[in-house]
Amino acid sequence: MDIVILAVVIAVVVLGALSGLIVGSRRKKSLPPPPPAAPDITAPPAEPHVGDEAETPREEPRRTIEEVDLPGGPAPVTVEEPPLVEAPPIEIPEPTAGRLIRLRARLSRSQNALGKGLLTLLSREHLDEDTWEEIEDTLLTADVGVQPTQELVERLRERVKVLGTRTPEELRGLLRQELITLVGPEMDRTVHTENAAGGPGIVMVVGVNGTGKTTTTGKLARVLVADGNTVVLGAADTFRAAAADQLQTWGERVGAHTVRGPEGGDPASVAFDAVKEGKEMAADAVLIDTAGRLHTKTGLMDELGKVKRVVEKQAPLDEVLLVLDATTGQNGLVQARVFAEVVDITGIVLTKLDGTAKGGIVIAVQRELGVPVKLIGLGEGADDLAPFEPEAFVDALLGD
Repeated sequence: MDIVILAVVIAVVVLGALSGLIVGSRRKKSLPPPPPAAPDITAPPAEPHVGDEAETPREEPRRTIEEVDLPGGPAPVTVEEPPLVEAPPIEIPEPTAGRLIRLRARLSRSQNALGKGLLTLLSREHLDEDTWEEIEDTLLTADVGVQPTQELVERLRERVKVLGTRTPEELRGLLRQELITLVGPEMDRTVHTENAAGGPGIVMVVGVNGTGKTTTTGKLARVLVADGNTVVLGAADTFRAAAADQLQTWGERVGAHTVRGPEGGDPASVAFDAVKEGKEMAADAVLIDTAGRLHTKTGLMDELGKVKRVVEKQAPLDEVLLVLDATTGQNGLVQARVFAEVVDITGIVLTKLDGTAKGGIVIAVQRELGVPVKLIGLGEGADDLAPFEPEAFVDALLGD
């Protein structure tokens, strides 16, 4: 029994000793760190003390505000004013009187094919049947047309037979007279811009894609301005990209106002507005540039007829000019027939007559439609559109 009590006492003593060691070690670990030493605070050397012991400030270098580097930041935003867009200077087109005579050199290729070829054949010593067939071939190749060719050859044969002698001067005069007769000097070739009701003359320009229709409309504006007229342009070709921009540029160069609509819009609406504004502005003429219709597309041709009808609700049309590419020859006559069925063509504009075109197309297209050629294009220049003059044209074909 004593042994058991002694063992219990020893166990209690050992447990108490272990508990003391554990508590001691925890206290050592949880002791807070010693407080840091107080920092030494020194006053700024240049600041004076308060009271009787104040010090005199020491001299230190000072910088102006211009010398101080400011902290970096966003650069100041400079607002630039948009550049002023100056209106293009208004050009003064050259007079149209005698313009065809000044441009006669542009017909050099045509005169080689027609005029000089005929003079060479007629100058032969013997004019047999083979020679007359060659004369017919020359006229047909120059796009004069079958019926006009037969008439011209028959009259030439009769007059040469009666004339007897055939000097170069006589032959040239003879051929000149017959060609002028075929061209038709009695036709009225004036571009009418005087409305019977006192308003502006309404001119609608029609034609197939690629004939130079928009350019011709712009050049026609120059022709009318050169003759002292004020012009309003209607950009009713809303289907071709930049057609309205092109026409407006032509108008700005001569001071003509351009009426335009949204791209792909209704052409008849633009034409209607152009005529309306032309009347309000008391303009002398309104030129309406229509879309380049393919003559094989029935729907498009019907739309062209719609434009004509809508325009006539404002004022009657004074001119409907058909623009034809002279280099297309007989194909141009097919186009002319279809257009004449849709709108009443009053005049023809032949473009690109300075290139490889045959001069005889003037005669053929007039015979086909029964309307005169009023203007011809003889180059790419702004003033290369000339009023058609039969005598000057024939003289250019025959050469000097």
